[in-house]
Amino acid sequence: MKTIIKLLLSTTLIFIFSNPALAWFKKDTSYAKTKYPIVLAHGMSGFDQIGPLDYWYGIPTDLSARGADVHLTQVAAFQSSEERGEQLLAQVEEILAITGADKINLIGHSHGSHSARYVAAALPDRIASVTSVGGPNKGSPVADVVKLASEVVGPDLSVAIASIVNGFGALVGLGAGELLEQDSLAGLHSLTTAGAADFNARFPAGIPTTACGEGDYVVNNIRYYSWSGTRPATNILDPIDLPLLASSAAFIGTADPENDGLVGRCSSHLGQVIRDTYRMNHLDEVNQVLGLTYWLETDPVVVFRNHANRLKNAGL
Repeated sequence: MKTIIKLLLSTTLIFIFSNPALAWFKKDTSYAKTKYPIVLAHGMSGFDQIGPLDYWYGIPTDLSARGADVHLTQVAAFQSSEERGEQLLAQVEEILAITGADKINLIGHSHGSHSARYVAAALPDRIASVTSVGGPNKGSPVADVVKLASEVVGPDLSVAIASIVNGFGALVGLGAGELLEQDSLAGLHSLTTAGAADFNARFPAGIPTTACGEGDYVVNNIRYYSWSGTRPATNILDPIDLPLLASSAAFIGTADPENDGLVGRCSSHLGQVIRDTYRMNHLDEVNQVLGLTYWLETDPVVVFRNHANRLKNAGL
């Protein structure tokens, strides 16, 4: 009887671990093992990690468990695209030196997309790929509205509000272990349609030349990718959904009405568009807040995991 039980158990285990239909039961520890390290760049008001709070909620851990060499970066929460780009550049150079890698794969969320593009232009021979996740690559009507409002209230009140926002940004940076100079007005301008157009004129790689098309897939031997969402509200338990739903009103009547609450679908395009209709809002794209995303949509962690596998299969 014991022999029969052992035989049945062995047969069952062999079936489970060899059956493709039950692949979910196993963890492929090489699935996300890219040739080059993955470097994550956060967006405006973002951070790498503050205590138990993870900007990329669950994503770095999952990628690392599947073979990826993942590095988090920290730049000013509020600054111009150029200044944030310079800060990211310094960290990328440090990561390259520490790891000894020939190149890295950059993934930027939101304003982090501008930072990644800046670094790619500065170090074209050391960047394997740039991926924009919900990046306002052609600017955002939300930034346009906020900038207009700041002009209406007058310079004195505008400066006072900016000081408060800068103070918040400094606290965010301090919590993440970095004391960086903040400039929310410069950051705001960078994300307006006019500010983004100026940035794109100087850093055009991967930017579509049509209103809602794709950009060049490869520029200077660097591959460009992007994905984004178009559902401002996704989870009734998420406290950020309501503000994002309110900010999505800025897109009404624009040429790019579909949005994630802060960035338009077409504005998010960079290089090869993986998908621009995920049922995700701007924070869902990085699995925030605390994984409270739309339950019928692909888990954002899985989206990142699959992209790492895409980079791996492309020899990156």
